[in-house]
Amino acid sequence: MDEEKIKRLADHLAEAERSGLAVEPITKIEPEISVEDAYRVQLLTVGRKVNAGDVITGKKIGLTSLAMQTLLGVDQPDYGHLLDSMAVENHGHISCKKVLQPKVEAEIAFFLKRDLKGPRVTALDVMLATEYVVPALEVVDSRIADWKIKLEDTVADNASSGFYVLGGRPVKPDQIDLVMAGMVLYKNGEVMNTGVGAAALGNPAVCVAWLANKLAEFDIPLKAGEVILSGALSAAIAAEPGDSFRARIAHLGEVGVRFTS
Repeated sequence: MDEEKIKRLADHLAEAERSGLAVEPITKIEPEISVEDAYRVQLLTVGRKVNAGDVITGKKIGLTSLAMQTLLGVDQPDYGHLLDSMAVENHGHISCKKVLQPKVEAEIAFFLKRDLKGPRVTALDVMLATEYVVPALEVVDSRIADWKIKLEDTVADNASSGFYVLGGRPVKPDQIDLVMAGMVLYKNGEVMNTGVGAAALGNPAVCVAWLANKLAEFDIPLKAGEVILSGALSAAIAAEPGDSFRARIAHLGEVGVRFTS
């Protein structure tokens, strides 16, 4: 796909952010778009935001569950970029004026103490490169109307990223069983779902290794100091004004966020 089409698709998604109105899928505008082209749209969008003053703080991994991969007809995850403007303090609030159709997921976040660059990164490499892990909430959001997305739509849309919240207490990765760590997600004090670390490709560290190896295709490393959201441990829950969410992950503590009008 030529650069003019990539630019036009990035402009299409940017208009949704500017107007606050979701737009039609990019796969409807360009039915022949490839996943590689979709990542080019994402990188252009992120590059524009960095040029405007945003700072890349890390990455997020999506589509780590078999259910979501089956839904979109894919056999691998995807990824997006985290920016400083997307960070929300623990138990802070998010105005619903800043999102279009938000949903909340609970995850395990990795803080890196050294660079990771593929193509042959393993889960053990990830553990050795991780300073600590904490519980996280990711607020996923789509600029595509009614979440009617295919893989190429969500990839171009920065993996449907919105905001993220980090909480709990830092724990060294070798001091917790990441595979068996249990999670409970609450909405307005009611248990919505539960999960374990194994829900993310069998092991959250495997997800981070996948990301490091995928980014090698674009000659992009995971950098020391970055935070990596390793993938949802259960289904995403829709959020509306007035809703509060919190998640508890065994041995990691609690993380929460509230939505305002």
